[in-house]
Amino acid sequence: MAPRTELTLALIRHAESTENATKPTFYNDPRPWTGTAAHALSRDLVGLTPRGFEQCLWLRRTLTELLGPAPAVRTSLYRRARDTAAAALPGLPSEATAALNEQHYGDATYMTKRELFTTYPDGADDRRLRKHLWVPPGEGGESLAGGVLHRANTFLTTLRPLAPTAAAVVAITHHTAILALRTLLEERPVTELVDEARRRKTPNAAILLYRLRGDRFEPAGGAEPDC
Repeated sequence: MAPRTELTLALIRHAESTENATKPTFYNDPRPWTGTAAHALSRDLVGLTPRGFEQCLWLRRTLTELLGPAPAVRTSLYRRARDTAAAALPGLPSEATAALNEQHYGDATYMTKRELFTTYPDGADDRRLRKHLWVPPGEGGESLAGGVLHRANTFLTTLRPLAPTAAAVVAITHHTAILALRTLLEERPVTELVDEARRRKTPNAAILLYRLRGDRFEPAGGAEPDC
């Protein structure tokens, strides 16, 4: 049998989380947590809402139609991405990778803009005007155009070796990571995608499809949940 030469990538933003649905609960001013505690909360404790589980049921049906059985599954290390995989693709093994993590906001995690600009005034102009270049303060802080884009590139390099044996890969990730991945997959400026996201973010549980042909990924449509 000849080796497979085409691979489909389904890029998915995790299903609706408690943070998505009740943002003011997390963004208090002044913030009641340190940056380290806020990031741990975001990474390890934020799970899915009932609507998020409904979206996972939609993903279960839709991914089977789009990709067929048994795609390879990759998620970020964040609970909301892992929970999406468990509910949408039950019984399939998944591999969690930091390459798909959300942007690390360091000591600014869950800070309101007012508190952020007051506490860290030196970075205020970048956060307001050059969001893709802004490096959040504190340990682990990474910019979209730097750390997140680098991780996205690392993830995509792991996909090409799968092409001979896998028909499809499902990657469950986050809003900012999707911006970085689309920058590379669609060969578009990151600033253009940031501007688009200001008008409309990728919806929770939305699917973006790409097909690897030769050495390039090509956009191949997608789907958005009706719930």
